[in-house]
Amino acid sequence: MLALQVLANQDAIAAEGGFEIPTPKPEALENAVKVAMRINGKRTEVDVDSRMTLLDTLRERLGLTGSKKGCDHGQCGACTVIVDGERVLSCLTLAATCEDTDVTTIEGIASGDKLHPIQEAFVKYDGFQCGYCTPGQICSSVALLDEAKNGEVSHVSENISAKTRAKMLSDDEIRERMSGNLCRCGAYPNIVKAIKEVHRGEETAATWNFATQNDAMAGNSSKEDAENETV
Repeated sequence: MLALQVLANQDAIAAEGGFEIPTPKPEALENAVKVAMRINGKRTEVDVDSRMTLLDTLRERLGLTGSKKGCDHGQCGACTVIVDGERVLSCLTLAATCEDTDVTTIEGIASGDKLHPIQEAFVKYDGFQCGYCTPGQICSSVALLDEAKNGEVSHVSENISAKTRAKMLSDDEIRERMSGNLCRCGAYPNIVKAIKEVHRGEETAATWNFATQNDAMAGNSSKEDAENETV
């Protein structure tokens, strides 16, 4: 009964236009500073405590709850957003340092109802399970593609002195560049496939097939033989 009531309340809030985030008055904040940023293409001004992180500002002050607070210590990557084209850990970034920057969160990755290619690939290859880390994984993946286009090297690059305009990433390169984003569900192989397809423009071969009726019959026969041997 309680669950139904909660769902009804959520539907009512959604019908009214979304969650209303209470905005404290500047005088109610300690060490208040006004920060102006462009968030997902929209100029936004917000009064924050000078010690407030970008993650808490996005979630608690602006209602952008897509970015997740996982460890809150910069170790899991669930809070990853893109600031001026570079991925950052928003739980370790003070909002006050983001004055006049372009901030892209998971809410700004798609173009309206059109998903970003990375988002489509994540869906195609099942690059998520519980989904908690997915916003950070996707933001990091989008920034990774731009890094590759700019020829930026990583720790496992074969020749770090040869910076080219565009760089074709190997599986190891992708894994290393995404190593700051943890997935407790273990969807790493599928995440690599999704990124690789978008990066290379080539569909990754499936490593699984649907079971056929013959497979099912063979499986039942093997089970019966094992039971007979046990008896």
